[in-house]
Amino acid sequence: METRSERAETTLAAIVDTALAMAADGGLDSLSIGEVAKRLGLSKSGVFSRVGSREQLQLAVILEYDRRFQQAVFLPAMREPRGLPRLDAIMRRWLARATGTDRALSCIYTAGAFEYDDREGAVRDQLLDGVMRLRAALRRSVLQGIEAGHLRADLDVEQFVFEMDALYAGLMRDARFLRETGMHERGVKAWERMLASARNPTCPA
Repeated sequence: METRSERAETTLAAIVDTALAMAADGGLDSLSIGEVAKRLGLSKSGVFSRVGSREQLQLAVILEYDRRFQQAVFLPAMREPRGLPRLDAIMRRWLARATGTDRALSCIYTAGAFEYDDREGAVRDQLLDGVMRLRAALRRSVLQGIEAGHLRADLDVEQFVFEMDALYAGLMRDARFLRETGMHERGVKAWERMLASARNPTCPA
C-alpha cells in the first residue's frame, strides 16, 4: 500500500512534470499555481502546499529540466572514450534535441535566457547557473579532446565553445520558430565542418 509520503512525492512529481510541459510550451512566465492545479484536478492550496510560491515552482522546473537534460545528453555521452568521441556524442545528442518534434524538449535555458535577460532574481540566477555549468562541461570536453591529441593544440577553446552554443541556439530558432525543414541535417553538417577545422591533422580520423 502506498504511504502518505509516497503519495506526496508522486503528487509533487506530477506537479513539476506538468509545469515543465507548460514552460516548454509557453515559457517560465506561463507558469501559475492555479493553472497547474486545474490541469491536475487539484486544489490551488494542494499545489501551493507542495511547491510554495510561483517562483519556487519555476525553480523546481529548471532543476527538473537540468536533471533530464543531463540524463539525455551528458550521461550517455560519458560512456564514450574521453576526447573527440565523447565531445561528438554530446553535440550530436544536443543538436537532435533542438530539431526534435517533441516540444517538451524545448531548451528552457535558451528560451529562459531571453525571458530573463533583463531581470534580476532567483529564477535568472538558476538559469544562469545552468547555462554556465553547461558551458563548463563543453569546455571540459573540448580540453579533453586537446589533451587526447584529437583536437589542435592551438585551438581557441573559448571561441569553439561559443560556436557550439551558438550553433545550437540558431538551429533551435530555425527549427522551432521559423519551422524550417531539414534543420537537423544542416546542424550536423555545420558541426562536422567545425570539427574538421578543429581536428589535429596528425591524429587519424
